[in-house]
Amino acid sequence: MTHEYDGASFAGKLDGLVEHYDFLSAELEKPEVFSDPKKCREIAKERARLEDTVALYRRYLRVLEDIAGSREILETEEDRELKELAEEELASLEETKLQLEKELRLALIPKDPNDDKDVIMEIRAGTGGEEAALFAAELFRMYGRYAEDRRWKMEILTSNPTDLGGFKEVIFAIGGKGAYRRLKFEGGVHRVQRIPATESGGRIHTSTATVAVLPESEDVDDIDIDPDDLRIDTYCSSGKGGQGVNTTYSAVRITHLPTGVVVTCQDERSQLQNKERAMRILRSRLLAMAQEQRNRELTQARRSQVGTGERAEKIRTYNFPQNRVTDHRIGYTTHKLAEFLDGKIDELVDALLEDEDKKRLEEASQV
Repeated sequence: MTHEYDGASFAGKLDGLVEHYDFLSAELEKPEVFSDPKKCREIAKERARLEDTVALYRRYLRVLEDIAGSREILETEEDRELKELAEEELASLEETKLQLEKELRLALIPKDPNDDKDVIMEIRAGTGGEEAALFAAELFRMYGRYAEDRRWKMEILTSNPTDLGGFKEVIFAIGGKGAYRRLKFEGGVHRVQRIPATESGGRIHTSTATVAVLPESEDVDDIDIDPDDLRIDTYCSSGKGGQGVNTTYSAVRITHLPTGVVVTCQDERSQLQNKERAMRILRSRLLAMAQEQRNRELTQARRSQVGTGERAEKIRTYNFPQNRVTDHRIGYTTHKLAEFLDGKIDELVDALLEDEDKKRLEEASQV
């Protein structure tokens, strides 16, 4: 068959992809592969990664066959009504073909390897004291509501609350289909402009909170941590105002000696639970750092997201007097601030994903 899609090079890539997919399918049926859980899991994961693109390409090939059939009718058929039907069908098929070609272009561009992973998110109060801590709590609630709407699972790993209900820091995990893909753009400095409840003069204050979005993986092959590289300290947990949460040494501080990364957890009464949570956070931070080294363009890596928390650095502004949320990266603005903070952020997420796809296509066309 003659392929019409961007010449022989694209057709060759797609044909090769289908061939590899069929090879992996055959491998999964072999007894020696099926009896090796690790190998079986690796092959199944690779096959699943290709599945959507193969289905898309096979649909595209069927459309090409239908186009050829409609053109043949126009060239050979004398019946006027049949020719009119063929013309209508051809116009629709050509439109479908163009759309499928666009989708195939995107499918052939390497995707973010973390898109299918769960996430660990870190929110910290930045500039603005207690007002910044209250804003951090509002962002935490926003992501919680968003996760709830998408039926994702959310779990607090560790937190440092303030007396007024804010957070100096809160770290939590979100798991579910597409979690990292849809939340990765949240990494950066978020700015809020409003009149604080504690402000008697009615002046608008500007505060910030920083958000980091780290990919979480249960695959131990993603990041290898040598136990000898860890220093684990235990101490008594402390609550707000220095009050003792309990008198046992349940709080855990883990230091990764080669990198200097430090994680502390004290929310749970069990030392074991705190250690497990701290290791999850540590693993995600180290994974993000390793990927940042391999790919400097991975803007979602933790260091590039957190910044310094200064007012000037921002990805998004929440302006209460104007009832406005503005994402400065793509110029998106909505005047539904209350709904946005209630977790209705899909419209912006979709716009950011569309912008990412557009940039990926532009980069691919320059290669």
